[in-house]
Amino acid sequence: MEKKFIAHLDLDCFFVSVERINDPSLVGKPVVVGGSAFGRGVVASASYEARKFGVRSAMPTAQALRLCPNCIVVSGHHRDYSTCSRRLHKRLTEITPVVEQTSIDEMYLDFTGCEKLYGNDLPGYIKKLQAAIKKEFNLPCTIALASNKLVAKIAANTVKPEGTIFIPHGTEEKFLSTLPVEVIPGVGKITDAFLTKRGIKLVSDLQKLELKTLSNMFGMNGKWLYEASRGRGSASLHMEHTAKSISREATFASDISNITELEKILIDLVADVCSTLRSKFFKAKTIQLKLRNSKFQTSFRRQTVKPMNYDPDIFNIAKLLLQKIYIEKNPVRLIGVGLSNFVEDVTEDELFPDSDKRENVLKAVDRLRKKYGDDLIKIGSV
Repeated sequence: MEKKFIAHLDLDCFFVSVERINDPSLVGKPVVVGGSAFGRGVVASASYEARKFGVRSAMPTAQALRLCPNCIVVSGHHRDYSTCSRRLHKRLTEITPVVEQTSIDEMYLDFTGCEKLYGNDLPGYIKKLQAAIKKEFNLPCTIALASNKLVAKIAANTVKPEGTIFIPHGTEEKFLSTLPVEVIPGVGKITDAFLTKRGIKLVSDLQKLELKTLSNMFGMNGKWLYEASRGRGSASLHMEHTAKSISREATFASDISNITELEKILIDLVADVCSTLRSKFFKAKTIQLKLRNSKFQTSFRRQTVKPMNYDPDIFNIAKLLLQKIYIEKNPVRLIGVGLSNFVEDVTEDELFPDSDKRENVLKAVDRLRKKYGDDLIKIGSV
């Protein structure tokens, strides 16, 4: 059976890193990206200099400043974060075989079968890759290499920030054994407390339990704990070209209560999904809007339309959906747009003589965005 080589790439303090690119004077100082300390603002990202004082993500900004009075609070620039993440993802798809992006600052890379291509030294190559990302994008990152996604993700957290680590095949169980049970995805505070009361503090304690015992404790989740504690996880990456939908989201460092500002963000998200849609030679028949408020309540609205992939057409539909779903003065923390129900993009020049001109314009715009960045040019306006 072919050995799997899966890397987990985690951008360290990503929001802070991007802010430091924009303002180098922030380098080396305690920084948090988040909302105002005079409202209900919370910390979205904290530099390691701030974390030394106990500052953490999701902490109220006012509390963060009490812990670290010299901390610099930056409101955040979500467009810059999204743009930077997309550029890195596009670059990685050019230099690595398979890339799966799971969040704005985390990606999995599949190097299976590419050992010779990288000099039969994949552990050495991930160090080179880390250095290349720092040089080209000025982004610090941590990369872990293992036999599956689960172990790679856990391993990355043990060497942050700016670390690299390789967990050789067959050593997964031993590697995990000395770690606290909370490193296993899905083991939250309640589960951790439940296990601690029973003397199960380390993964090695879980490894001593039989499947039947864990199943009696946790039902169906018992099998997950049994397999995960032994380092058994998925090695399959989900490629974007196999997806049945394309979506983009923006999560805000501080909540937004202005619909006009939300529309400006929405047009960037639409431009992104439309560019991806056209690169796959698709048009979409279903447009969906996602909105999450400050109370973490999530709402969706969707509409089925004639097949389209033109930014202004899709934005106009998304804008109407936003107007229907948005509740005035109800703060929003996340907005997203999704496209689905695809059909092949076949241009009928004889029936629509102007469509060829539009297609040429769209192709030119997409080429410029790919080369110079998504913010260079937009089609239409809010």
